Amino acid sequence: MIRTEELLLNVGPQHPSTHGVFRIIVKLDGEVITEAIPVMGYLHRGTEKLAEDLNFTQIIPYTDRMDYVSAMTNNYVLCHAVETMMGLEIPERAEFMRLIVMELQRVASHLVWWGTYLLDIGAMSPFLYAFRDREMIIDFFNELCGARLTYNYMRVGGVKWDAPEGWLDKVRDFVPYMEKKLDEYNNLVSGNEIFLARIKGIGQYDAQTAIDYGLSGANLRCTGVDWDLRRAEPYSLYNRFEFDVPLGKTGDCYDRYLIRLEETRQSLRILKQALEQIPSSGEVMGKVPRVIRPPAGEVYVRIESPRGEIGCHIISKGKAEPYRLKFRRPSFVNLQILPKLLVGETMTNLITILGGIDIVVGEVDA
Repeated sequence: MIRTEELLLNVGPQHPSTHGVFRIIVKLDGEVITEAIPVMGYLHRGTEKLAEDLNFTQIIPYTDRMDYVSAMTNNYVLCHAVETMMGLEIPERAEFMRLIVMELQRVASHLVWWGTYLLDIGAMSPFLYAFRDREMIIDFFNELCGARLTYNYMRVGGVKWDAPEGWLDKVRDFVPYMEKKLDEYNNLVSGNEIFLARIKGIGQYDAQTAIDYGLSGANLRCTGVDWDLRRAEPYSLYNRFEFDVPLGKTGDCYDRYLIRLEETRQSLRILKQALEQIPSSGEVMGKVPRVIRPPAGEVYVRIESPRGEIGCHIISKGKAEPYRLKFRRPSFVNLQILPKLLVGETMTNLITILGGIDIVVGEVDA
């Protein structure tokens, strides 16, 4: 047996595969990881504490910046929490608009993940294809609300603007286009021998482990646990639509990869139904007081973001600002299993496992 000295290595905070300012301290025995310590907080902005001095409308732009590739779902969870406390009724067209932009956002988010994940493990072309198709969704959002990344689109009681003329028709045309592109993605990558050698059987865990660590999203469903909040605890209008919840069997990086691709297809399926059912006209803002003051009390709501369960806990004293605000951020929770998965793996597999979990650093640090 060859004796080697222990090596301490920093991966990040500037490493390309950490996609932000996230750091992992790894201890190596040769090529094998013996310990992994995630270090977070480089992007901490104190969102939850800042919110205590802001009214609820002013907090919405802060939710954009928590998960900057899934801003629409973050907008929604805050508005949904306040609306639940106040018992507000949302106009039907507004709720359809919310659902449409959330599912477009899910597609865009998974495209970012697909492209950057494959780039991290050595494939350049998929990154270009993914960002080409994501750009179409970003253009839709830009036309809808004037922003490309941090949208500030939703409001307590509805949405800020209705869809401009012709916007819904463009989204209708996009759905079959994207379905065809998903087939191309599968043909290009999913059966590639080099790709399968890098990803299959790596980062594996079972359902009980996933539950013990509080995992959600694809990181939970890859073990076969059928839990998607759009189906399990329907919110918005999701109970009106038919869609499947893709599940894995082995709980490895390859299952997580396949699930996110299939989730993208199911989002397109939801979009197709929503675009058929949306009312042709109607209000996009409900009857909301000029100054939003939820009654004294507390509420916790949760929804299914592209990364898993995102929750919002608000404690109100009946004032225009929250007494306390806390987000359950899926990237932060899903990150907890990383040290367990990395011990015993090689440095090459570190990149495969980290990308497979799909962590957004802004959401980890908030």
